[in-house]
Amino acid sequence: QVQLVESGGDLVQAGGSLRLSCAASGNIFRVNIMGWYRQAPGRERELVATITSSGSPNYADSAKGRFTISRDNAKNTVYLQMTSLKPEDTAVYYCNYRAYSGGLYNYWGQGTQVTVSS
Repeated sequence: QVQLVESGGDLVQAGGSLRLSCAASGNIFRVNIMGWYRQAPGRERELVATITSSGSPNYADSAKGRFTISRDNAKNTVYLQMTSLKPEDTAVYYCNYRAYSGGLYNYWGQGTQVTVSS
């Protein structure tokens, strides 16, 4: 079992910045992928960015050039630095942990609200 605790969501004006954090605890596999997804009201959950345990990032087109994902493996923590925020970035942001070890282990955090005002 893996527990994910997110923090950092807030209300911010358009053009502003936020940093989200997600700390994982429990049975953490050394090789894993952690990342961020978001879900706006009335929309499906969508990828924002992921990063492998070796540090390789992957971004959605909407995040490229504005968001940076990073991680601290010693702390089992993943970060999402968001800049130049837009009202359309408003959503609940969910942390995700995935690992493969004889099967898929897939866990979600409880979500943190990001609201960008125009």
